[in-house]
Amino acid sequence: MKLHGIQKMTLLDFPGVVSCTVFLGGCDFRCPFCHNFELVDGTAQPVMDDSELIAFLESRKALLDGVAITGGEPCLHRELPQLMERIRSAGYKVKLDTNGYHPERLKEILDAGLADYVAMDIKNSPEKYALTCGLETVDMEKITESIALLMNGSTDYEFRTTVIHELHEAADFEKMGAMIQGAKRYFLQRFTDRDTVPYGNLSAPSFDEMRQYAKIACQFVTDTQLRGVE
Repeated sequence: MKLHGIQKMTLLDFPGVVSCTVFLGGCDFRCPFCHNFELVDGTAQPVMDDSELIAFLESRKALLDGVAITGGEPCLHRELPQLMERIRSAGYKVKLDTNGYHPERLKEILDAGLADYVAMDIKNSPEKYALTCGLETVDMEKITESIALLMNGSTDYEFRTTVIHELHEAADFEKMGAMIQGAKRYFLQRFTDRDTVPYGNLSAPSFDEMRQYAKIACQFVTDTQLRGVE
């Protein structure tokens, strides 16, 4: 299995775990605010394969405790469960980032106990989901099925939304909150621009707007927190 990037150490990507982050290529969404669009459009070349990753992990056992798998969209890959199993067999915890559009693979991973933590994106309110994903249509049943798998399962998880001034307003957080009502935790993270973002006319909400949105979301998910807001 080809891996398209690796961050060799991070304290941020896997809550409470010193980890590395592995990037897988390909995605079925085309979010205009994506920070890793070079993984989506195929311009990022592979940097190693899974055997090289395991060798790297074997050499880092004194430094690392976990591996965060992100993308792109990892659940596009049929070999993902096998990769996660190899990482766990090497003695590491595994975190999975996902857009929630492949509930069948997410269920396979959860049922097999291959993930210690899952972070699932909630892109926007249902009416604006496709727009926010850069698509004409989105099958919301897949999203709601993945939400239910996490909320009804035993694997630790979070939901998260990257908040963009041009794409989100207060009413959207009422609707997103209703989608995940009673969830364990929900993070709102403030959009930050970078050179690889595919659409150049997006901006971050103000800090006051972020706090307003979090206050709305708290009505539905008690543990709602802000990321990227001082």
